[in-house]
Amino acid sequence: MKPLLWCLTGIVASAAHATPPELGPQPWQGQAANLASQLVGHYHYTPVALDDIQSERIFTRYLKALDPDRLYLLQSDIDSWQGARLQLDDAILAKDLRVPFAIYNRYARRADERFAQARKLLAAGFDFSVDETYPLRRDKAEWARSSAELDELWRKRVKNDWLQLRLAGQDDDTIRRSLERRYTGLQRRLEQARSEDAFQLFMGAYTSSIDPHTAYLGARAAGDLDISMSLSLVGIGAVLEDKDDYATIRELTPGGPAAASGRLHVGDRIVGVGEGDQGQVEDVLSWRLDDIAAKVRGKADTVVRLDILPGGTQGGPLQSVALVRKKISLDDQAASKAIVDTAEGGRQRRIGIITLPAFYQDFEARNRGEAGFRSATRDVARLLAELRADKVDGLVVDLRDNGGGSLDEAVELTGLFIETGPVVQQRDAHGRNQVSGDNNPAVAWSGPLAVLIDRNSASASEIFAAAIQDYRRGVILGETSYGKGSVQTLVNLDRMANGSPNGASGLGELKFTIQQFFRINGSTTQLRGVKPDVVLPVLPAHAQPGEASYDNALPFLRIRAANYDTLAPLDDSASTLQQRHAARVAASPELQAQQAALSTFEARQARVEVSLKEAVRRTEQAAEALTPARPAGPDLLQREAARVLSDRIELSR
Repeated sequence: MKPLLWCLTGIVASAAHATPPELGPQPWQGQAANLASQLVGHYHYTPVALDDIQSERIFTRYLKALDPDRLYLLQSDIDSWQGARLQLDDAILAKDLRVPFAIYNRYARRADERFAQARKLLAAGFDFSVDETYPLRRDKAEWARSSAELDELWRKRVKNDWLQLRLAGQDDDTIRRSLERRYTGLQRRLEQARSEDAFQLFMGAYTSSIDPHTAYLGARAAGDLDISMSLSLVGIGAVLEDKDDYATIRELTPGGPAAASGRLHVGDRIVGVGEGDQGQVEDVLSWRLDDIAAKVRGKADTVVRLDILPGGTQGGPLQSVALVRKKISLDDQAASKAIVDTAEGGRQRRIGIITLPAFYQDFEARNRGEAGFRSATRDVARLLAELRADKVDGLVVDLRDNGGGSLDEAVELTGLFIETGPVVQQRDAHGRNQVSGDNNPAVAWSGPLAVLIDRNSASASEIFAAAIQDYRRGVILGETSYGKGSVQTLVNLDRMANGSPNGASGLGELKFTIQQFFRINGSTTQLRGVKPDVVLPVLPAHAQPGEASYDNALPFLRIRAANYDTLAPLDDSASTLQQRHAARVAASPELQAQQAALSTFEARQARVEVSLKEAVRRTEQAAEALTPARPAGPDLLQREAARVLSDRIELSR
C-alpha cells in the first residue's frame, strides 16, 4: 500500500498545457535511499538482501505504483527497461537514482498523452445503447502492444467516466465540462510534479518490496500524516491516501463524523466535495491530496457534502454523503455500553454490550504522571461496574473495526477477565522472546463472555481476542480477523544521518518491521488471524482484504507456547451454537437480508468488468442499495451476538 502522499494538483479552467518536466534526483535522495537500505538490512525483523533478486521485485512494484492498471505504458516501454530490472539495487547502493527517474519521466509523458486523448474524446460524446464492457481490473493484464490498443481502452474508460456522472443525474453539457476539468487537472498534476514526488513513488516501491508494513515517508508525507492523525483538527475523522489516482479513505477515526455515519468505509474514494447543504459539489479527481483534505476540513458544526465511489467498485453509481464537521476528541473514541434483552431457551436474560473502537491511552497525561489518565482499560472497567450494577447475565465485547492501538492496553484489558498469566509473546529479529502478561489477580468480570470481531479487527484487537480464546475464557464470534501479527517502529532518517535528535530536516522517516506477535499457545495471528468459534454474517461494507492479500507478508509461524492454564475444559458447544444461529437466520428476514447483502457485495467485489450500456447499469444501480447505517443502539449483529451468548449460558447450565 502506498503511504500517505502529496498527490494531485488543483483544477484550472484554462486548456493551456505544457508537457511534463524532466525530473532528476537530488543528492539528498540518494542519501536517504541508501540510509534506508542500511536500516532495513541490519534491523528489519527479516532482513532482505539488496541484490538483483530484490531489484526485480522493486522494478515490478515501481511499475505497479506508476501504472497499476496498465493504462499508460506500452510493452515496448517495458522491453526497453530490461536492463533496469537488475540496476535498481545498484542505484540505491551507489546513491545514484538516475535510472528510476528516467522510468518515471517516460511514464509521465505516456500519461500526458492519454489525458490529452481523453479530452479529445469529449467532443463527440458516446452511444450508451451499445452492448460493450470496460475492464475493472487490469493489474494482471498484458501490457498494450500498440497505441491503438490503448486508444480503444481509453475510449471505454472515458465512456465509463461519463456514464458514472450520467447515472448520478448530471446532463451531458455538465458532464463534458466536468470531465474536461478533470483530465486537464490530471495533466496539470504531471506538469507540477516535483523531484520529491517521483522519489516518494520509487521509495514506496522499494519499501513495499520488503514487507507490506515497511514504508518511507518523505518530509512532506510525514507532515501530512501528522496533520491527518491530529485530533485537534476539525473535520470528518478520515485519513486519506493517494491510491490509483483517487483520494481514498485509508482509516476512519472512531467516533468521528465519517465513522459515526455508517456510510463511509475504508477503501471508499472521494471524487467530489461541496460546502453546506446547497453548495455545488466540485469534482476533485485531479486535485492534490492536501487540497482535498483542506476542502473537507472546515469550521465545526458546518456541513460538508461528499460524492463517494464505494470501495471495490468502478462502475457503481456515486453516493452522496452529507456530514457535520466536528472537533474529534478522546471522548468520541471512548468505549460505550448498551444492554440487550434476550429470551433464548424461553428464559429472559440481559446481555451487556461494550463497544471498543480502539485500544487508546492518553500517553501525554500518563507521561506527566497524572493518576487519572484516560485509557481503554480504565473506561471498560468503569462500564463493567455499571453493567454489574444493572445485573447483566453476560457480556459481549465488540471489537469490529478496531484496528488496534496500545499493546499495553491489550494486555491490561485482558487482565480484567483473567486472574494472572501471560497474554502475548513478542519475538525480535534475533529470535529473542518476551512475554507480556497480567500480574493483577483482580478480575472485573468473571461471568459469561463473548468477543465480536471482523476482518478489520487487527493488531491489539487480535491479541485480546486470541488470549480470550486460548484461555477458553470466552467465545469468539463474527469473522476471521485481519491477520496482522507484526510490530513496526518509525525512525527519523535525519537523526540517523546527523547523529543528533536535532539534525537538519529533509531526509524523511522510515517505518519498518522489528518484531512479530505470537499467541500464548505459540502460534501467531499473522496471515491466519483469529478464527471465530461461531461465524456470524458481517455487514458487507466491512469486508476488507486482510493481511493474506499481500504477496510478501510475513509467514505464519509457531514458537514454544507460554506457560498458562486454560480456564475451562474443551467442549463441543460451538457447533450447537452455530446450528442455533443458522436456525435464527432461517426464521429472521433481517438476518436473511444481511446474509443476502453480504453475498451480493462479495459478488460485486469479484466482478472483473462493467457494462457500458446505460440500461444495464441503471438496473444494477437500482439493485445496489447502500448498507444501512448502524443504529444508535445495539445493531443487528450485536443483538445476534447477545443471543449466541445467551445460548452459551443455557448450554453451560
